[in-house]
Amino acid sequence: MMMAMMVERCCCVRTHRFLALFLLPLGFALLASSRGVVGILDPVDFLALQAIRKGLEDMPGSDFFSDWDFTADPCAFPGVFCAGDRVMALALGDPRAGYPGLQGSLDPALGRLSALAELSLVPGRVTGPVPDELAGCPDLRFLALSKNLLSGPIPAGLGALPRLRTLDLSYNQLSGPLPPSLTAAPTLSNLILCHNELSGTLPPFPDAASLLRLDLKHNQLSGPVPSLPPSLQYLALSHNTLTGPVDTVLPRLTRLIFLDLSSNLLEGPIPGSVFEFPLAALQLQRNAFSGKVEPPQEDVVIPVVDLSYNRLWGAVPPQLAAVGRLYLNNNRFSGEVPSRLVQGLSNGMQLLYLQHNFLTGIEIGPAAAAIPVGASLCLQYNCMVPPFDTPCPLKAGTQKMRPVYQCPDWRG
Repeated sequence: MMMAMMVERCCCVRTHRFLALFLLPLGFALLASSRGVVGILDPVDFLALQAIRKGLEDMPGSDFFSDWDFTADPCAFPGVFCAGDRVMALALGDPRAGYPGLQGSLDPALGRLSALAELSLVPGRVTGPVPDELAGCPDLRFLALSKNLLSGPIPAGLGALPRLRTLDLSYNQLSGPLPPSLTAAPTLSNLILCHNELSGTLPPFPDAASLLRLDLKHNQLSGPVPSLPPSLQYLALSHNTLTGPVDTVLPRLTRLIFLDLSSNLLEGPIPGSVFEFPLAALQLQRNAFSGKVEPPQEDVVIPVVDLSYNRLWGAVPPQLAAVGRLYLNNNRFSGEVPSRLVQGLSNGMQLLYLQHNFLTGIEIGPAAAAIPVGASLCLQYNCMVPPFDTPCPLKAGTQKMRPVYQCPDWRG
């Protein structure tokens, strides 16, 4: 009897030693606390989370990582979301408004979270590159790392992710060209790379792309605007050095609700069809667009239309009388201002800027006798004495009208 008990005790000791030696290399995937076993995490994910944690730290005032205690269950950590034994989503940093973010760098171990579907990073001071290894997360659908100090090129491998729908790397210091693989990504709906240092030309987008939002404003992109998919609803390419015409590119984008191509070097005519789009804002200012502005016969109902600082000429179209805020200043418009346009200030139009053109008067008609309170009209520096004494923006200068030698058609 005594011999049997000793044999049994020896076997138990050996079994416990074997289990301890087996579990230790797995990175303590079987996690324990004072209450005993609380969860099982895939050992690869466990080690990846440890590496990610070593690469990042809280900025002063943040305590996001204070509860990342690897003797407990990582699936209960702030920002970690699991399904079964895999990490499915990672939200790094405290998302509450006004809270400091994180600093450090993103560890390549992120790519070992092969079941990861969502990765986000709050605004902070995280530096270094976007890890190429993220291309090893085939289920990644949402990647948002905006408003940090990330630098270097955009990994081309991100474009090969078969399920990626949103890529937001805006407000960083990323440089280099836009990878052609991103423009061909089959499922990408939102591509937001604004406020970086991207350069080079834009690659074409296939017609079959499912892209809804393309935001590349405030970069260093050059060359022509390429072919874009008709699925687009939001297009922002402002503050680059894009060149060439857009009259063959824009008419296909009939679903646009926002269009901003301002502050580039674009030229040629503005296609009349854009005034029929269901836009909330049409911003084409500060380019080299030329020619007449010819909307369709129906009134344009876009709330904001800004065509200022171009080389547009001809008559001011009366179809713009229903626009909420209309900027036509600093162009080469001539002739009389349609009475409907001035009357529009009494019918809901909030702002009408016509300064710095070659306008010669206001068309006879039921024009407003006085400008309503809250509405803005500027007619300064045209080929006429402004009939309304209304305040103009400071940039309009102090001269009421152009020198006569610049106004051969003026009959003052």
